[in-house]
Amino acid sequence: MPGPGGVRLYLATAFCARTADEGMAVGVVMLAAQRLDSAAQGAFILAAWMAPHVLAAPTTGALAARARRPGVFYASALTGFAGAVAALSVSVGRLPLPAVLVVAAVGGCCGPVVSGGLSSLPALMLGPGKEQDRAYALDASVHNAAGVAGPAVAGTAAAAWGSGSAVAALAVAAACAAALACALPLPPGPAARPDTTPVRGDLTAGLVAVWGSRELRAITAATSLAFLGLGALTTTAVLLADSRGRPGTGGWLMTAFAVGALAGSLALARLRPTAAPVRLAVTGMTGTGLALAAAALAPGPLTCAAAFAAAGAFDGLLLTATLRLRADHAPPHRRTQVFTIGAGLKISAAALGAALAGWAGSGSATRDLAAVAALQLVAVMVYAAVRRRPGSGKEPVVPPAAVGRRDREPGEGGAPVSPPGSRRERSRTAPRSSGRVPPDRTR
Repeated sequence: MPGPGGVRLYLATAFCARTADEGMAVGVVMLAAQRLDSAAQGAFILAAWMAPHVLAAPTTGALAARARRPGVFYASALTGFAGAVAALSVSVGRLPLPAVLVVAAVGGCCGPVVSGGLSSLPALMLGPGKEQDRAYALDASVHNAAGVAGPAVAGTAAAAWGSGSAVAALAVAAACAAALACALPLPPGPAARPDTTPVRGDLTAGLVAVWGSRELRAITAATSLAFLGLGALTTTAVLLADSRGRPGTGGWLMTAFAVGALAGSLALARLRPTAAPVRLAVTGMTGTGLALAAAALAPGPLTCAAAFAAAGAFDGLLLTATLRLRADHAPPHRRTQVFTIGAGLKISAAALGAALAGWAGSGSATRDLAAVAALQLVAVMVYAAVRRRPGSGKEPVVPPAAVGRRDREPGEGGAPVSPPGSRRERSRTAPRSSGRVPPDRTR
């Protein structure tokens, strides 16, 4: 089983890939503004980059689950991702817009590997237990660190060498991730016997796995609703700063949110890596909503920034909880699909939230921020309601990924439960006898 060195290599791979992905939101818009004198066309290119996530996620997960050499699959997907970023760095402003949109859409099809597929690897590399929990807390930290580093790298490189070089630098980061993925100590995939089932059956099975587990269904619905609000947060922060007479400081509010998210996930990894994920999810969504509500009422800029940082810290807890719930409750052979589908739905919800912020803004940044906060609290209620509602199918008492775990509370990835009729269960319930037990002749 891979040791700490393997986990560190994974974290480096994920950080490089996600830095490139996070930086694209800034880099593409700056590149279009420089070469086309139109940030609007940059928004179209960014939309083409993000749109395929929700459609490509089931396919990506199915192909990853079938890969006999997972390291080669992830390295190939990240190579395609890096190639698309590099192609955009030279094609924007030099090729017709439809051709550029096609390039962006192709790169977006590799996006689910970065946003969700990579997060399935700690469960593949580590057995259930404290080490896996810690790895997912660190993985959430990498997500948040990339959210800070990606835009910073794009902005710094653009200021020093131009927007084209900035996007090219993001392509280099993605290429480094592809190279590192080749060395990941991943166990081989399904080998020996070829899988003859059609891929479309796997696509449906991934969705069924998410819907068939009450925990997965609850966290997917809740985080998608929460990200519908968070997708509008950047626009709302900019408008809030402008409305309070501090134009240009909206970016600092989002930086405070990102730094808070990084601090929250790092603190959790160090102090309480095995905290129950259900409680973390509820605490994260509730805290994010209350902190954003406080930001809407904050009297001054420093208080508002502090509230944004607190909201980010609670959002870091939610991300850690989400990753662990997916790992704990996804069937092992569908785990990658669960991660990619969940991430694809969150990104699509965030994109929709960003669009709604522009199309249907209330005209008051304070009211818009209050609406974002309210969505976080509604997400808590949705999460609780879906978890309480009995599913249509029969769920196992203990999710497959949680067998053998002793650091969970019952009902939250619980302690090992022996199935009825097992040798351990019979030994507990059978009456003791000093004589020999006659053989069972009823079979």
